[in-house]
Amino acid sequence: MQTFKGRFRGSVVVVTGASAGVGRATARAFAAAGASVGLLARGPDGLAAAKKDVEDKGAHALAVETDVAAADQVEAAAEAIEEELGPIDVWVNNAMVSTLMPLSEMEPEDFKRVTDVTYLGSVYGTMTALRRMLPRNRGSIIQVGSALAYRGIPLQSAYCGAKHALQGFTESVRCELMHEASRVTISMVQLPALNTPQFHWVKTSFDRHPQPVAPIYQPELAAEAILWSAANYRREVNVGETTVATVIADKLAPGLLDRYLAASGYDSQLDERPIEPDRSDNLWQPVPGDHGARGEFDERSWERSLQWAASRHRRWIALGSGVAALAAALKRRAS
Repeated sequence: MQTFKGRFRGSVVVVTGASAGVGRATARAFAAAGASVGLLARGPDGLAAAKKDVEDKGAHALAVETDVAAADQVEAAAEAIEEELGPIDVWVNNAMVSTLMPLSEMEPEDFKRVTDVTYLGSVYGTMTALRRMLPRNRGSIIQVGSALAYRGIPLQSAYCGAKHALQGFTESVRCELMHEASRVTISMVQLPALNTPQFHWVKTSFDRHPQPVAPIYQPELAAEAILWSAANYRREVNVGETTVATVIADKLAPGLLDRYLAASGYDSQLDERPIEPDRSDNLWQPVPGDHGARGEFDERSWERSLQWAASRHRRWIALGSGVAALAAALKRRAS
């Protein structure tokens, strides 16, 4: 894993959805890199534990109970963070909720809730960050996306729609910032399936337990990519071999992918365990307790990705390939 020790010392970073999963791993990583971290989430138990994680790494933290679907709460949280920690340098829009069920079984208010949190929550976060960053002419906004921003899959129509929308929104805002010659940057990090607590609490209509679609990666890999994006501007970052494969397959053979997902997309998201009879979901209310960064699929999850390692160093790889090609050409000419 790449180290960012001291890279963000003196910086103030806001992470939404910071109480668990990718947000929790990202908060820890920024704290280890020296940043003060503003933590936004709904659940007080997870927020308190996330705050302790940051402080245990010697960094300052402020936890603010926030539902990102409410624009006024996001704005109030930013005000509190700047008053306590200082000007915000990096804003990470990570908060999300989802459902796992066919559209025909969804209630309209549940679909709207997924959209409000996963899409509009990121819109409100971006607006709030820009109000502060544009006058200072500096700052980075990181949108936590997904391979599903390019390719929708069955049973997650609301979430896929939200990530597709976030992709288009981000491209639009990026062009506006470029038009204004602003030094504020906005990037999107497209993630693969991850081992987070999401599958423990996602709302579902099935009697089988939800699971991420293999191959599965650990959330710390996502956190590394988010930190890298904050330190090294790139308009978009794809993380994981399956993310790249999904994007390419959807461009080259979308119809074939439709048929493949129609056949495999249900079973790949459900394991054989039955749902617990008293299981709670987090769509409308946070599930009590501290759920940490990782979910229950450690034994099936990868901590590293060769694709991500290559992506970070693609310039050096391209240079090395060019040198090798030139050397081969000179050798053929000499012979």
